[in-house]
Amino acid sequence: PKKPSVAQEFAKALHINTQRKDGYLESAEAIVTWCVGHLVTMSYPEEYDPALKRWSLETLPFIPQEFKYEVIPAVSKQFRIVSGLLNRTDVDTIYADRLGTEGEYIYRLVEQQAGVKGKNRRRVWIDSQTEEEILRGIKEAKDLKEYDNGSIGYLRAKEDYL
Repeated sequence: PKKPSVAQEFAKALHINTQRKDGYLESAEAIVTWCVGHLVTMSYPEEYDPALKRWSLETLPFIPQEFKYEVIPAVSKQFRIVSGLLNRTDVDTIYADRLGTEGEYIYRLVEQQAGVKGKNRRRVWIDSQTEEEILRGIKEAKDLKEYDNGSIGYLRAKEDYL
C-alpha cells in the first residue's frame, strides 16, 4: 500500500490480527507495509560524472547509456524496512497493490534497488479500499511478470529525466 492507513485497511479486510511495528504491520499470516511516496529515484547527472553537477550547454544533451537509481535520503529508513521485508526468507509471495503506471513504477524501483530475487510476485488491482474490493483484488492477483513488457512508468521517467 501507499501509506499506513491503507495498510491498516488491507489488514482489516484480511481479518488478520496485526501488531504495529516500525514501518509495517505483522501477524502470523502476513506482513503489510507501505511505500509512502517515492523511496527510490533516478540519480542526478553528477552521479555519472562530477563535472555534470553544474549545468552547461556544452554538456547537453546528457543521455546515459544506463540509468542509475538511488534511495531518497529522507525516506531511507522506510526503504531499509521495506527492503528487509521483501527479502525475508519467510516471505515467499509479494502482493503489490500500487495502481496505475506511477504506482507500478514506484514498486518496481523499490524491488530493483532492494535486489529482490526468487519471490512469487503478484499484482493486485483494486478500484477502492473496501473489504470486498481488497479481497477480490488479492484473489484475482496476477503474476507481476504479466506486466513486464514496456513498463510505461520507466519509459515516462526516462523521458522526463532526459
